Amino acid sequence: MRLPENARFSTRCIHAGQVPDPSTGAIITPIYQTSTYVQEALGVHKGYEYGRTQNPTRAALEANLAAIENGRAGFCFASGMAATGAVMTLLEAGDHVVATDNLYGGTYRLFERVLRKYRLDFTYADTSQPGELARAIRPNTRLVFLETPTNPVLRITDLREACAAAHEHGVAVVVDNTFASPCVQRPIDFGADLVVHSTTKFLNGHSDSVGGAVVATRDEHIDWLRFVQNAEGAILGPMDAWLVLRGTKTLPIRMERHNANAMVLAGFLASHPKVETVHYPGLPSHPQHELARRQMRGFGGLIAFRAGSFERARTVLNGVRLMALAESLGGVETLVSHPATMTHASVPEAERRRLGITDDLVRISVGIEDVEDLQEDLAQALDRL
Repeated sequence: MRLPENARFSTRCIHAGQVPDPSTGAIITPIYQTSTYVQEALGVHKGYEYGRTQNPTRAALEANLAAIENGRAGFCFASGMAATGAVMTLLEAGDHVVATDNLYGGTYRLFERVLRKYRLDFTYADTSQPGELARAIRPNTRLVFLETPTNPVLRITDLREACAAAHEHGVAVVVDNTFASPCVQRPIDFGADLVVHSTTKFLNGHSDSVGGAVVATRDEHIDWLRFVQNAEGAILGPMDAWLVLRGTKTLPIRMERHNANAMVLAGFLASHPKVETVHYPGLPSHPQHELARRQMRGFGGLIAFRAGSFERARTVLNGVRLMALAESLGGVETLVSHPATMTHASVPEAERRRLGITDDLVRISVGIEDVEDLQEDLAQALDRL
């Protein structure tokens, strides 16, 4: 079994990085649950020396993710935040980063509470607005960190324009592609140099693994990430790597249902008299709807809406029966959350309000259940208002 060089996306998801086990013919990559490898003689081994440095299950996943993101190499880490942290080690004290202002709260916490201590500087710009990114670049800017769609208000950045603006100044671009998944959007195709993921989300898809990944395109980034992955040791374990490999095999068909269900629920919420505002790039009312149509293959599985007040949001969150009140996203089951007190609690209140992360905002990670059941659950929860 050999993957054709021109294999299409679904075929890559199923086969890239994976070959039948040479000793047994097993079609699924085994879980190599080992800490070390026996060497045939001093300095003679089969390419594997120590579990932190190399693991065949992790290597298979890394090759798989590189292939489906159209990158050159992949590196898997213990969490999405560990992956982002590894990317930031490309920088040195005194370097400046331009970042999307509506970042995931954990990324904002890492940048502001940890990395500023090491003399990295950050400017947050509304990268969904043309020209804002270019205006934020300084002579010491070394990295642009984009998130699109953003968490949780789903703003869209024009990736081709953003990458061109950064590269004009010799600045590398990293894109957090967690919300979209490579099924919906592949940033490297638009010029991104690095892509990060929380593999916990759509890539795994089953809410049973925590992990992160970086996909790189440049030699200097690949060499450094390989070094720092081993040096810092925040690796993805073989069991988690195996779980994500299982997840990527069904990513295309899962995303079809995520996209379809979210479109139905977004339309339902947009027409509901008790809902004030709905954020979903698939709706014509979304300010970057046309950009999303050009840049994305489907509009993703995340919706956010305003209920009118914190009490009304709490009533909805506590009132759902089928949907689960929980952090995270991207699983086959539908999750609802309250960004202001959950995912974005580390963002200062004034900044949250400026970004639209209001106390009445509810986020839904739409699963792959029958959409009629999901709509009925939302309807009965909203009826409590």
